Amino acid sequence: MRVCLLVPAPDYPERWDWAYGNQAEALRRVDLVVEPRPWTEPGDVSAFDLILPLVAWGYNLEFTRWMALLDQAEREQWRLVNPAPLLRWNSDKTYLAELGERGIPTVDTVAVDRLDDPDLAAARSRFATDELIVKPPISAGAHGTYRLGMNDVVPDDVAGTRMLVQPFERSIEGTGEWSLLMFDGVLSHAIIKRPKPGDFRVQPHLGGFDEPCEAPAGSVELARAALAAAPARATYARVDIIRSGDGALKIMELELIEPALFLHHSADRGAAFASAVRDAAAQP
Repeated sequence: MRVCLLVPAPDYPERWDWAYGNQAEALRRVDLVVEPRPWTEPGDVSAFDLILPLVAWGYNLEFTRWMALLDQAEREQWRLVNPAPLLRWNSDKTYLAELGERGIPTVDTVAVDRLDDPDLAAARSRFATDELIVKPPISAGAHGTYRLGMNDVVPDDVAGTRMLVQPFERSIEGTGEWSLLMFDGVLSHAIIKRPKPGDFRVQPHLGGFDEPCEAPAGSVELARAALAAAPARATYARVDIIRSGDGALKIMELELIEPALFLHHSADRGAAFASAVRDAAAQP
């Protein structure tokens, strides 16, 4: 069986081979033939048994083009995993507020159409905190994300734009953020991600670091509940979870499009991932 992995455009500035490499290697170990195609120009994909957007980095920078690709995938009935409706839903982080409304413990999130200083004041009052996080609803890699204290104003580059506002969760600085890697809804492995000293962002390219860990008690159940509330079944998922100030676990994000899967931290070297993909490719 042939599998297409969608990868960044040729001029994408960040290295992506490390993510593609371990995923492709895991798939090849179960006798799948893997080929990369740029998500921006995938060409004719009709010969593939499955198409995975797992390294479609940069989709947030060309969002209209990304939406058009999902429309094309549905129109031409691509064998896309995860499916287009789920990818479309997950592309805009306003899904977090939707999860909260459905009773899933989620980091409190307010969406504003044109962020200004009064919005910050209202959020500080609503969340009963002086420290906030503001982030674009369509973003990746912490792009456009800021931590704002009591006396901070809206940064110029995001002022007047559609943004999400959240309370800053201090556990990020100490405990860190857990990522649960789920394949066909089953936990494969978990990692803990922490920021470098003085920062709040856990991404590796910003100095964050990660290590394998045991999933905290109750986190798998929370991850499953969040995935069950999504509009379609996820073959692969990374569920990011934090512990809030009151000790409760909360969903930080569901990564269902192009998450780093940290297969180098999995005890089975990605066997559960490869099995889930092979099973999806074998479906009629």
